[in-house]
Amino acid sequence: MTNPAFTEGANPIKLYWFPLSGHAHRAQLMLSLLDIPHELITVDLAGGEHKSPDFLADHPFGQVPLLDDNGTKVWDSNAILVYLATKYDTARTWLPEAPEAAADVQKWLSVAAGPIFNGPCAVRLVKLFGADFDHARALKVAEGLYQTMNEYLGSRTFLAGDTPTIADVAAYSYIAHSPEGGADLKPFDAINKWLERVEALPGFVGMKKSPLA
Repeated sequence: MTNPAFTEGANPIKLYWFPLSGHAHRAQLMLSLLDIPHELITVDLAGGEHKSPDFLADHPFGQVPLLDDNGTKVWDSNAILVYLATKYDTARTWLPEAPEAAADVQKWLSVAAGPIFNGPCAVRLVKLFGADFDHARALKVAEGLYQTMNEYLGSRTFLAGDTPTIADVAAYSYIAHSPEGGADLKPFDAINKWLERVEALPGFVGMKKSPLA
């Protein structure tokens, strides 16, 4: 059933994305988990479409994802998660309102923008797209992150409590696909069980695996 908070008769939300982008997958996953009608529009990154004047008018940094909710433009993957959870999750479970719970979620959004980007995301960008990152350093960041997360998740179901939040959505994509960049997840049992719990959520949709991995 379509999300009841979605206005009847409204056009589907447009998500400008790239299928191999973990940042874009966060937005796609959130739309799917919330059962929000949406249209995926692939941006030609190789052709420079994201740096075109039209795209830059909506996203000044020229990146994916970009969300268009019937004229409301939102960019930055974590900002998109906050927007969707605030507007379309009427139960406020994906982004709790209680101060302590909200802070717990924000901590992991910061981890997603910091260690997850500099570790699991970076190793993959190097291997798949030839990005100019230090691969050995990124592997060390990923290893340190996984050691901390594995211990943390040993006593928790999800990152910010007993129920899933946008913290889990923000963290999932690049961690799940970090083996594509050479980061080994096998030793981290608690992380793997957490990934399985995320993948078992109603509405879950996975990110496309790279053919180069």
